Amino acid sequence: MCWRHLTMSLCFSTFLFSNCCFLSTAVHTLHKEALLAHRKQKSEDTSTLLGGQLPNKVVHDNNYIPLMTTDPDVSEKQMQEKPQSFQHAILIALPEDRHQPKPVIVVGPAGVGRTTALEKLVVDWATGKHLQHFSCVFHFTFRDLNAHKGVLSLQALLLQCYSHLSPESLALVLQNPKSLLFLFDGLDQYQHSLEPPTSLALCSDPQQPASVSMLVASLVHGTLLKGAAILLTSRPTAASLESLDGYRLELLGFLKPQRKAYCERFFSDPIVASQAFENIERTMGFYDFCTSPRFCWTTCSIYKSLMEAGEILPETLTQVFVYITVHLIRALSLDTTNARDLVTSLGRMASHCCLGPDSTCSKEEMASTDVQQFLTTPTSLKDFLHVDGDLESDNCIFSFHTQKIQEFFLAASFYLDESEAVSVEEMLENHEGCVEFLDLYLAGLCEPSQRKPLESELGEFNTDHIMDFSSWFKSTSRKALESYHTDRHLHYFHLLHQRQNEKLVKEIIIPSARGISYGVLGVHDCVSLSYIVTCLGEWDQLNLYSSKDLTEEKANLLVPAIRLSHKIILVQSSLSAGALAHLASAFSQGRTTELDMSYNPMGDTGFKVLCTGLGDCNIQTLKLPVCGLTEACCGDLVAVLTSEKSHLRVLELRGNPFHDQGLRKLSHALGSPHCKLQELQLPRCELTGGSMEALSTALCVGQSELRILNLAQNCLTDQGVDWLAKALQYPCCQLQSLILFDNELTAACCAGVAEALQSEGCRLSELDLSVNALGQEGALQLCKALNKPGHPLEKLRLVRCELTPLVFKELGILLSSGTSGLRTLSVGLNKIGDEGAKHLWVALGDKRCSLEHLDVEMIQLTDACVGDLSVAVRASGSLKSLVLKNNHLTDTSVPALVQVMQDSRTMQKMNLQYNDFSEDMFEMMDQCAKIKY
Repeated sequence: MCWRHLTMSLCFSTFLFSNCCFLSTAVHTLHKEALLAHRKQKSEDTSTLLGGQLPNKVVHDNNYIPLMTTDPDVSEKQMQEKPQSFQHAILIALPEDRHQPKPVIVVGPAGVGRTTALEKLVVDWATGKHLQHFSCVFHFTFRDLNAHKGVLSLQALLLQCYSHLSPESLALVLQNPKSLLFLFDGLDQYQHSLEPPTSLALCSDPQQPASVSMLVASLVHGTLLKGAAILLTSRPTAASLESLDGYRLELLGFLKPQRKAYCERFFSDPIVASQAFENIERTMGFYDFCTSPRFCWTTCSIYKSLMEAGEILPETLTQVFVYITVHLIRALSLDTTNARDLVTSLGRMASHCCLGPDSTCSKEEMASTDVQQFLTTPTSLKDFLHVDGDLESDNCIFSFHTQKIQEFFLAASFYLDESEAVSVEEMLENHEGCVEFLDLYLAGLCEPSQRKPLESELGEFNTDHIMDFSSWFKSTSRKALESYHTDRHLHYFHLLHQRQNEKLVKEIIIPSARGISYGVLGVHDCVSLSYIVTCLGEWDQLNLYSSKDLTEEKANLLVPAIRLSHKIILVQSSLSAGALAHLASAFSQGRTTELDMSYNPMGDTGFKVLCTGLGDCNIQTLKLPVCGLTEACCGDLVAVLTSEKSHLRVLELRGNPFHDQGLRKLSHALGSPHCKLQELQLPRCELTGGSMEALSTALCVGQSELRILNLAQNCLTDQGVDWLAKALQYPCCQLQSLILFDNELTAACCAGVAEALQSEGCRLSELDLSVNALGQEGALQLCKALNKPGHPLEKLRLVRCELTPLVFKELGILLSSGTSGLRTLSVGLNKIGDEGAKHLWVALGDKRCSLEHLDVEMIQLTDACVGDLSVAVRASGSLKSLVLKNNHLTDTSVPALVQVMQDSRTMQKMNLQYNDFSEDMFEMMDQCAKIKY
């Protein structure tokens, strides 16, 4: 080819490309303009109270508030903390640089705003706001696709639905599938499957004729217009969802911020908007269906009419639907008789829909309910019911707009029924498994104040049915609350909350219902529980064990219950910072005296928030074991302990790595005149002897009220214990119980401890030196000190301290000396055997021995000791409890041990667990309830 011909060819190609681009741009512009014009034509006001506003009208009147969405796999806490708008989520799901695109599947319940969200998406694209990397957007509803019969090509279908496109321009558009977005709304209404009979049946050519169902399946599975983006919406109930592979988004609808924005936009007066919003949140904000924009439209419309009429706003869900029903009936201008007959007929229809497979009524079935005679115009019919199809057609299908109103009519019709044919129990049994709100409505309508507006339109309810429900409710609720099934408790709390009858709450809630754990709570549960506690005026123990998702919202709703609860258990729970803030606020104004937050991973940051309410509250016992606290939080803790308004007496901090620096700070608080702490638990806090000097000083200054100190499982060593021993000798030291379990001690510490025990200033009545290598030398020093008359020690634990038979001999002498006040002695896990233990049996038989509890677990006892043991137990006038577990006793010993326990008047318990007994002896030991085996 010559240069001249090549140049001409290139110019011609450029001309064609330029014209194609021009034509493509013109098509896109025409398509956008046509879409906008068509949608504005459809935006006339055909809104109904229960059906909601037309999506076109919401979008084109700029009343759209972004819906919230999330990945369905995230937790409830994440869902509340990180929701995102639907538009933002779609931009992420349909990026410009997508590879091998899968369908985007938007799932949400009825009324949540799926159709409106798609309408907004189309309008935003058409007005150039979003998704501009798509040249064309095609919007279909599955309901319309159901009507297409026969075969046609995709190109023909698009031309049929979008008449503003010419065959030439559409063919040009279809050449670039990656620039196309197909939107399909309402998969749950689709009458066909998205799965083709075989993969070979799928289409690949836009001009290939096929059934509409095959065209849709081919688009969804990517064989037709490969690379085109597909977005489908559906209710969660759609059968095709399970097999459909794609990127899923769960539509959350309106969360609390969106509901607030909606009220502010709906009501022109900010004060009225605030009043309406606060009442809606208090009355219904805990129900899942409050996320529905359609329901927001319904409630705001009713609230507006009530507020304009100067009426009181509702306090329960039942009252809301009472007002909705009254509004609908008044619009028909029916007399009382006809209005009563209408609601009764709607109740029959509701029962049919509840029990039917698809919650609908055919035209023939509608005739049997007598509903249609009262709804004479299409407008009035659509106010009450959803109509699918042509009213003149025999194929027309009727259903209620929502399950909530359907069940409300069912409940109301029960109370309007003059017959005695069906009891409330039979009615609930007949509809079991297919209703959700029926018993709630029955509970609410049972109360005169809640049903009064409805009775003014329909006449009085059947008194016998009301009495029947009241009787049933009292009987079943008491049985439920006597059980330990949390879900049954909470369900009846819901019903009591719906009734709003304080007197009834006090009559039904028994003390045993107050001790059960309510760890797994939904938002509705929190509201109901707080209502119950508020009615009662106080709650002994609020047990929220293992609350893993106590969000800020839930904690806020529980504040009334927290304020009135004397003891609160939040063991193994997880609270957000916002939840801790509500908790702290409740404490500063509440009656709580004990708080147990063991194994709660709040850390220093969370504890700082909690401390804002601890400095001025009534809490006396605070348990915080294993909460991730470190030395960094000790400043906040010191501020609480030294507050003039603090009432803390018991503080448990086991398993928090405070280290020595943290204890030094706490020691400073112990020396404060404002610190009222009497018990301090610090096991496993990674302490050493380096912090004992500061602690010893605090105990001696005369201000400390500390009585119990537990330092178990810290590496204190002998030097650290020497500091504590010095403190014990000061008259100002109030310490009565000292736990030094597993502190890496040796015999070297015993001299100081023995000196302290012999001092006149020592008040120690309990000493635990278990799991320390004291040996014979150290133990003998302690025995010598305890021989001094008048020492206060009553409890001594020397478990696994490497004791010898000589030590047991000295202990026996000590116990029978008449000068010892020991009541409890634990010397298990020392290799002593029968000969060493004999000294203790002799002492027990001495009348001067005052021992009440003896623990000799795993000291290698055999059957040979049982004779002397039995004699000692019979002779003892004080022994109540004897622990013999983990020894080598066999069946031979059982008859004698059972006999001695049956004969003894003082013995209350003998523990024989983990000995060498056969099952043949279990029946004999069962004869004595005082034996544990």
